[in-house]
Formats: sequence, structure tokens, C-alpha cells
Amino acid sequence: MLGPKIDEDNLIDDVSCSEALMHLVSMPWKLVFALIPPKQMCGGWFAFFVALALIGFIVSIVGEFAGLLGCTLSIKTSVTAITLVALGTSLPDTFASKKAAESSEYADSAIGNVTGSNSVNVFLGMGLPWIIATIYHKVNYD
Repeated sequence: MLGPKIDEDNLIDDVSCSEALMHLVSMPWKLVFALIPPKQMCGGWFAFFVALALIGFIVSIVGEFAGLLGCTLSIKTSVTAITLVALGTSLPDTFASKKAAESSEYADSAIGNVTGSNSVNVFLGMGLPWIIATIYHKVNYD
């Protein structure tokens, strides 16, 4: 919800311009992800697969926009993928780790976040395409 907040001193903090702008920009994404069904349906599996499909849809949109931007700026596809897409997927993890380190006394959650994020990026980012290519070549070329 976007609205004024009351801080610990009972003072009212009005909505800043940047908060209102971010709320407006993120509204389409909030509406798209509101389509995810409740987790009580089918033991959570239906929500999982719908969320996975929506994430795949958004990834394809990000890939297309990165390709268009690279084409417009005359940047090679590989350079665009390495810089723009990798940066776009790693920056949220960086901010989450920073926030976790600031809010934790010992920064254990920040270390876990960094380790988990890098593991997912390495194992899924390299492993999943490799497995798909291996299966494809086995089926088509034996």
C-alpha cells in the first residue's frame, strides 16, 4: 500500500516522490504476479508452476529488450548478455545481501544469500543449458 507512515516518534512521514514513482512503475508487475493462485490449491504445486511460467515469461521479455538495446547500440549479443542481463540479475542479489548485512548482527544471512545466489547462478545458469543441449544432441544426433 502506498500511503503515509507513522514512525517510532509518532511523526507522520509523507510519501516521497521516488516512492510514488516506484509504486507506479512496479504496478504492472504487481498485477501480473497477482495472477498466481493461493498456495493452498493443490498443495502449492499449482502456484509453483504458475509462478515458474510467469518468471519464464518475464525472462523472455528481459532477453528481448536486452537484445533490442544491444542491437540499437551496436553491441555484440554476447557482450549484451554478459553485461546487461548478468548485471540485471545480480544487482538485486547484491542489494538483498547489503540489506541482510545491515540488519543482522553477524551478517550470517548476508553470507548465506551471497553463497546461495552464486550457487544458483552457476549451477542453473551453466548446468541447465548444458543438460538441455546434451539431451537435444542425444535425441537428434545420438
